[in-house]
Amino acid sequence: MAIGAEVVAAGIAAFLTTIAPIIAIILLTLGGITYGLAQTQPAEIRGKWQTAAISMFVGGLIVGAVAGAAGIIQTASSGLLRPA
Repeated sequence: MAIGAEVVAAGIAAFLTTIAPIIAIILLTLGGITYGLAQTQPAEIRGKWQTAAISMFVGGLIVGAVAGAAGIIQTASSGLLRPA
């Protein structure tokens, strides 16, 4: 049973490693487009759109940073489990 779970976990990890940069680029692009469109709105609506745009942009940066550092995080965390 452990072998099957290990294979499934490896497959999920490979899928997330592949799709994370794509999600980051989509979030950054949509954040920029939304922020630009927010500038055309009246003041009472602009704040809501700007908040959504900045949230998408920051989310894209975080996803990109985690995806970029995934190998380093994996190496560091595997070293923590070795006996001293």
